[in-house]
Amino acid sequence: MPDKIKSRVDTLISNMSLRAKIGQLNQPETPTENNIEEFKEAVRRGEVGSILMSVGATAGNDAQGEINVDFYNELQKIAVEESPDGIPILFGRDVIHGHRTVFPIPLAMAASFNPELVCRCYRDTAIEATNDGVHWTFTPMLDLCHDPRWGRIIEGTGEDPYVGAGIAKAVVEGLQGDNLSNKDSMLACAKHFIGYGASEGGRDYHRTEISDYSLFNYYLPAFRAAIKAGALTVMSSFNDVSGQPVTSSRKYLTDILRGNLGFEGFVVSDYDAVIQLIKQGVAETPEQCAAMALNAGLDMDMHDKCYIDNLETAVKKGVISESVIDEAVRRVLTVKIRAGLFEHPYTEKKTIDRSKHLADAREMAAESIVLLKNNGVLPIDKNSKVGLIGPFANERRSLLGSWTIDGKAEETSTLSEKMREEIGGNLNVINSAALAWDSTNKNIAAADVVVLALGESWTATGESRAVSDITISAEQKALIKKAKTYGKKTVGVLFCGRPIAIEEIAEDLDAVVYAWHTGSEAAGAVSDILFGVKTPCGRLPVTLPRKATHIPLYYNVTSSGRPVNCYYGENPGNCYVDSMPTPYYPFGYGLTYTTFDYSKPVCNNSKLSLQEVKNGKKFDISVFVTNKGENSGKETVQLYIHDACAGMMRPLRELKGFKKAEISAGKTVKIDFELSYDELGFYDEKGNYIVEKGKFEVFVGKDCLTNNSLEIEII
Repeated sequence: MPDKIKSRVDTLISNMSLRAKIGQLNQPETPTENNIEEFKEAVRRGEVGSILMSVGATAGNDAQGEINVDFYNELQKIAVEESPDGIPILFGRDVIHGHRTVFPIPLAMAASFNPELVCRCYRDTAIEATNDGVHWTFTPMLDLCHDPRWGRIIEGTGEDPYVGAGIAKAVVEGLQGDNLSNKDSMLACAKHFIGYGASEGGRDYHRTEISDYSLFNYYLPAFRAAIKAGALTVMSSFNDVSGQPVTSSRKYLTDILRGNLGFEGFVVSDYDAVIQLIKQGVAETPEQCAAMALNAGLDMDMHDKCYIDNLETAVKKGVISESVIDEAVRRVLTVKIRAGLFEHPYTEKKTIDRSKHLADAREMAAESIVLLKNNGVLPIDKNSKVGLIGPFANERRSLLGSWTIDGKAEETSTLSEKMREEIGGNLNVINSAALAWDSTNKNIAAADVVVLALGESWTATGESRAVSDITISAEQKALIKKAKTYGKKTVGVLFCGRPIAIEEIAEDLDAVVYAWHTGSEAAGAVSDILFGVKTPCGRLPVTLPRKATHIPLYYNVTSSGRPVNCYYGENPGNCYVDSMPTPYYPFGYGLTYTTFDYSKPVCNNSKLSLQEVKNGKKFDISVFVTNKGENSGKETVQLYIHDACAGMMRPLRELKGFKKAEISAGKTVKIDFELSYDELGFYDEKGNYIVEKGKFEVFVGKDCLTNNSLEIEII
């Protein structure tokens, strides 16, 4: 911390009463009409350090209304001009994947494999949200998840820690900009620390079991990257880890987060998480809850008033030291100063031209869409007669996805509208009541291509929206079967938030476009892909299983001692005798409108000593990629490693690099990678980073199942 900031914080704290200090650690939600005057008095007394600009525990699923900038400026004026210490309030809101302009859900953005574009989209988001008075947003959500039944998988980056780390960096840098104190910069909040995505059975808020080895190697890398990128706030998670609630865990919030990861900002609880320690069975009273959480390293209490109602008494009883409160306040004030809140506490609303943001949203949506199957039907010739059928043909709201508080469905185009812009009268939107069709439906008979707009509602995803069956509805499956009987080329467009079980869906379609919930420009981006205006280039950041009963199914597994590494096709009949347990579509998979050939990867220094690697020398890997088709296209070249023999079991494949390259038809490009000390090691169960001597298989190709490989060795 710079001496100037430290001195300023010291001065502030020295003049504050105990009550005012605790007030800085208190985050109530936005007041309602029933308690506005009472709330203003609390602000006037200095008892409000931050305001949650929403109402309710599941704000991402509940209507919140538009932000009243004048109202928040009024509250800020009271804090700055009338409270004892004049400390401004920090306003926080769930701006998860866009503000008025809605970008794809974070899981879909991960499918772009384009961190630079992700960063640009979050810069757009910060510009819009700060103009509405938002100082702080509760994203990026970095919960690695292996179970798509969990509704909040849509907010994360999927199953891979390397992708998660890259997206974490991009989001933090996009939100916070070049200078955090600028008026259009917004504080990022890395959440949920830690292990929330491992909720047992995909059931939201439930227990987790995570070994320390898995914690350091799978669940922490994205948080480490967010902190390194400058994230100054972290949100703790509701869940326990192996019987220890994170909310009251000094191990996780202090020893690991601050000690191992080097975090210097402040930790905020999730909604009502502190009082939940009673329900979790580790505290008996709210006072105990408050003392346990603060002693663990949790600085700010969201909503439940445990801190503001109990910490004064706890100090008087000697249950907690005022010096512990001082340290928490010090962290909160430091962040407020670094965010420039003291210099510009009020919002001066201005008109924003969103045309660039919408263009970025369309580009982001197009790069997120994954083409899973194409039997020569795509792209569709614009002179073709196209029949559009299905529940998503005229859908607006679900295209935005869950955790979209400020986007507007009425501003969101439907797929039918955007397709009609492309082909006009050649589009016929057909009644989707599949069972009402007769065998001589003239509209189907007249079509050259049938597009089925399918998917899941936004209400089936998000917080407290776990499902037991990760597939589309029986009615939609029947629609696919019915469409197939007409003998037409059939394209399925799947607007989904989570990965779905895709067996008995993909087989009956000539092409499958995984469109996710891709935001304000979803319909336009899908239309661009269908008619070849844009070439698909998204890649799966998660595995698509055949059946829901196969989950968890993820690529970066360790080897079984028996020959049943089923993800990779090794004797799959020995995993389940009643079904094929291999992924339907593996991690990293995606097609485009051309064909790419790979050369054998080469390394010009395939053996390096351990000391050379520690000193910074790298393995230089290169591969030539040739576009063999007639269309230009973007290829995401992926590099995986396998540590063949190590002190701990290592994954059969783990992603350690990717490059997205646009390659013209008939052209060859050279793609270079570097493998350094940072990519070749692992963490032990104590969090120590280890690089060992030994051989590594290096795979370079289109997805995690590639066998295009070479060997390197640390000697």
